[in-house]
Amino acid sequence: MRRFVLGPGDAVSPVPTNLRPPPRGASPTSPRTTQVSRGVANVVGAAGAGWFAWSGYRHYEVTRSLIGAGFLGEQLWVVLAYLVRRPARRLSIRTSDWALAFAGTFGGVLFRPHGAHPHWGIVTGSLLQAVGLAVCVVSFATLGRSFGFAAADRGLKVAGPYAVVRHPLYASYVVMQLGYVLQSISWRNVMVMVVITGCNVGRARAEERLLTESSAYARYRQHVRWRLLPGLW
Repeated sequence: MRRFVLGPGDAVSPVPTNLRPPPRGASPTSPRTTQVSRGVANVVGAAGAGWFAWSGYRHYEVTRSLIGAGFLGEQLWVVLAYLVRRPARRLSIRTSDWALAFAGTFGGVLFRPHGAHPHWGIVTGSLLQAVGLAVCVVSFATLGRSFGFAAADRGLKVAGPYAVVRHPLYASYVVMQLGYVLQSISWRNVMVMVVITGCNVGRARAEERLLTESSAYARYRQHVRWRLLPGLW
């Protein structure tokens, strides 16, 4: 696991980190962000993930597919993650950041199993979904209690898939959704994927904007060049 330390040229501020003003569009932990409000938000998030898990279970009952079981397990993990995640040091209060997070997370409900279903698309799509699911699970495991929804600072992760790209979770969404589109080829599904991917690109930019003042994150960006897909972006 790579660790980042202060170098000879790094300036050390005499002002404690928790007393510095947050970046524009971010909010530190404040009296308004009480333990009760965080608890309510976590329960609401867990309920949303639980709804996805229930839908995944019903789908698995019909298909009995291994990938379906994997998706069900992934959603159950998200339910738990919402309930045990650590509070954010900084949290975006921009409406646009929350809108991107909502669309990027729940936009998948707009996919439909209609259109063309070529054999090559079904085979390739299943493979892509399996790869994407594996990356997603490993990314979740690496995040641990640092799991979040909207742009926030819950600590820097540099191990596992985060040593390859800076936003592996969003990368896994792209791969899984591409697999679905190849299995059910239609203009609707293509457009849904384009919109969701655009939202997750926006989420990645929002998170990086929130962390611009972190010298550790600046060094991390130097070591890990790619945001989403190696060789592309």
